[in-house]
Amino acid sequence: MKVDERILVEALKRGEEKAFRHLYDHHYVVLCKMANGFLHDSFWAETIVDDTFFHLWEIRENLEITTSLRSYLVQAVRNRCLNQLAQEMDKQEMSFSELPLETLDASLIFQADTTYPLGVLLEKELEQEISKAIDEMPEESRIVFKKSRFELKKNEEIAQELGISVNTVKYHIKRSLSFLRERLRGYLPLLFLVITMLLRK
Repeated sequence: MKVDERILVEALKRGEEKAFRHLYDHHYVVLCKMANGFLHDSFWAETIVDDTFFHLWEIRENLEITTSLRSYLVQAVRNRCLNQLAQEMDKQEMSFSELPLETLDASLIFQADTTYPLGVLLEKELEQEISKAIDEMPEESRIVFKKSRFELKKNEEIAQELGISVNTVKYHIKRSLSFLRERLRGYLPLLFLVITMLLRK
């Protein structure tokens, strides 16, 4: 954290409203744009950013920031956005099995789109978890899954290449998807958000 930011944080901890107003004025617009990128709802985006600043003021006396102020606020808003998305999915009773994993071109998740900065950040975070989960798959299922979802080969091509039946290929793909659903269950909000972004491109 820069020296001037440390001074600002100390002023905030002392309850100086001028310091709080400085933070609000310098970060509010950027945070609202970021939140709207998650939620695609300007009302909820502004509400979440307002709540974040309100919470910051409430805990000011015990505030401990080791990163930059911008990074701290971005992380706080991001977490609230993901919580909001999770709550919305709970209301709709969306189960993990309803996510379009079967039809999703998995290679898209690993393609960084420099015109969509928010998508890049989310994809990188999710990429690490998906890569880890794929590496933990049984070997045969992992090979079939990669050929199907990353090399975009048809079941018949995979069967011929590996010397197995088409039904065996289908079995391994189904097994792989079930494995991913179980391993990525805790990343449901993030996965749903990335898929939503990809489908909107």
